[in-house]
Amino acid sequence: MTAPDAGRGIGGGGYNAEETTTFGFPRDSFRILHVSTGNVCRSPITERLTRHFVAERLGVLGGGLIVESAGTWGHEGAPMEANAEAVLAEFGADASGFVGRELLDEHVIMADLVLTATRDHRAQVISMGHSAGLRTFTLKEFTRLVRAIDPATLPGLEYGLVARARALVRAAAALRGWLLAPTAEADEVYDPYGAPLPFFRSIGDEIHQALDPVVTALTGVPARM
Repeated sequence: MTAPDAGRGIGGGGYNAEETTTFGFPRDSFRILHVSTGNVCRSPITERLTRHFVAERLGVLGGGLIVESAGTWGHEGAPMEANAEAVLAEFGADASGFVGRELLDEHVIMADLVLTATRDHRAQVISMGHSAGLRTFTLKEFTRLVRAIDPATLPGLEYGLVARARALVRAAAALRGWLLAPTAEADEVYDPYGAPLPFFRSIGDEIHQALDPVVTALTGVPARM
């Protein structure tokens, strides 16, 4: 059975299983959805950096991993902001072919992990229903939880990237409520829309630092020094 393709970041091959998810989608894929407001700044940067860093660790974006993004007030069909493209270029990530999307129910239904820029975005996703609560986190919240998970408790990559990713989300959800943010602002990635390039760079660095332990946990491969 082939995973449904929304046309954004399909990685090929890898893990196969006959079991399906609650919503009937195949379990041979794992879909990460990044959410911000307009889907032209923060979530495109996070989407493309996730793809880039996974490909760096594994040599290819594959193993059934799908990485995409949308916005709660998404600029449907809009290009990525030029400063966001510039930040991605500085990381060596590919910004080509990006098109903004408004967040729809189907995106939340199909996502195995939703990572939002802010707590407000997280609340908006959860309010859409679809049992999203246990798989929706702010990016920085998920990073904090992932840091507390012993990687030895996760399935090895010999069991497939999908199996490892699903176990990671379950473990993070189990820790929620035990590892709280030191301040409310600690879980926020602020909106750089309309800001100059230096502020976009600072947001890119924040996202990079938050993504690094997540990608390490997903792939089992640390970043190159």
